[in-house]
Amino acid sequence: MMRLHALLEVLPFYKVQGEGNPAISNIANHHKKVRNGDLFICIKGLEVDSHSLAHVAEKNGAAAILAEREVDVDIPVIIVPDTKKAMAVLSDHFYEQPSHRLLLVGVTGTNGKTTTTNLIDQIFTGNGMKTGLIGTMHIKAGDELEVSHNTTPDSLTLQQTFHRFCKKGVKSAIMEVSSHALDQGRVHGCDYDIAVFTNLSQDHLDYHRSMDEYRNAKGLLFSQLGNTYYKKTPKYAIINKDDHAAEYFIRSTAAHVFTYGLSAEADFCARDLQLKPSESSFTLVSPFGEKDIVLPLAGKFNVYNALAAIAAASAAGISVEQSVRLLENAQGVRGRFESISEGQPFSVIIDYAHTPDGLKNVLETIQSIAAGEIIVVVGCGGDRDKIKRPIMAEIACEYGDFAVFTSDNPRTENPIDILKDMEAGAVGKEYKLITDRKNAIKEAILQAKEGDVVLIAGKGHETYQIIGNDVYDFDDREVARQIIREL
Repeated sequence: MMRLHALLEVLPFYKVQGEGNPAISNIANHHKKVRNGDLFICIKGLEVDSHSLAHVAEKNGAAAILAEREVDVDIPVIIVPDTKKAMAVLSDHFYEQPSHRLLLVGVTGTNGKTTTTNLIDQIFTGNGMKTGLIGTMHIKAGDELEVSHNTTPDSLTLQQTFHRFCKKGVKSAIMEVSSHALDQGRVHGCDYDIAVFTNLSQDHLDYHRSMDEYRNAKGLLFSQLGNTYYKKTPKYAIINKDDHAAEYFIRSTAAHVFTYGLSAEADFCARDLQLKPSESSFTLVSPFGEKDIVLPLAGKFNVYNALAAIAAASAAGISVEQSVRLLENAQGVRGRFESISEGQPFSVIIDYAHTPDGLKNVLETIQSIAAGEIIVVVGCGGDRDKIKRPIMAEIACEYGDFAVFTSDNPRTENPIDILKDMEAGAVGKEYKLITDRKNAIKEAILQAKEGDVVLIAGKGHETYQIIGNDVYDFDDREVARQIIREL
């Protein structure tokens, strides 16, 4: 609990509507979550401007309001130019700067964020560290899991989560950091110790408008990593040396840089790489020595994820030997190159690949293991980046023998319109259009023969489908299992 005036000490200037210095018991930015004594923060969103709900927050017990303009309430109103920016500053102060008490690792990039954060988490946990994990799939504090609503939550939710981590004895937090979160300032106030860049390829151009803007948003994680050097708490940037954007990110940061990749120029590189259907082996060459590793994960993309995790662990003071030992027993991530086996004579793989580069990487891996044909089920999300739709279709047809284009999360778009956009990239190729995703998966599985591989791409771990404004239960893994059992 903190008095309003004490809470406001961290703001450089503000205006006050009304009088009083109430005790603030918590901070909320949704009117339905307001409890007695809370500071309610009004946010001007894309769909809802919660300034219009200030009176509801007051009725629910708010002690004060933070807003960008005057609102009609009888409690103190603090008026600032930007409530989102002020929210980051105030929540960091109110919850006693919890990220400063954690070894905080942020992972950004188009693909690989979820797997890389999970591999880092497995190394840290195996090294005896109690960890917290924030990402696309869930939020984890030690052994406790809760639902995650965004890849990267807003600044208030982050500080509340870090505060909860500290109370539970968590020593390190590993989190996925999206380009949207960086651009919108959701991670303002986060004191990162280690920032990891996985890769950069086309995605979210409906939001960022150009690849340069997208890259620049990612670069904020590294430019905000810190500009001072402390022996006890050094900052590290972990950069994929093989990516075309590597030099941009290296120039963006004042932190110590560890590079990784398959190139011999990288600090952490993989030599003598051998890829097999269920594993990858290579010799790790690093500033801390060489070590042979057999990674129980398939695909070159997972070699990159493992190298990033080893480099991040080294920055955290964990030996290469220890990281390798733990990664040789690593567990894969649900919905990431996940095999569905019900005794059928062909393979079915579920993967989250929803970008052109992600789909290409997965299909290249499947080409190296498939004895027969490759059948691809893929769609593109509605109300999102239209530019990538024909590219996704082209890749599915180029690297697969047959493609089924279907719905992903069509949202408010007509699924037929999405599929027509995809068709532009598949002229003269072998494909079918089936809008119903379950029927599309069934068609692919029914076509599969012994030795074939069916890839169901785009949704991975997701257990829902968004059609219109409604959310329906839908799990690619369970749908595939059910269809196979009925064969």
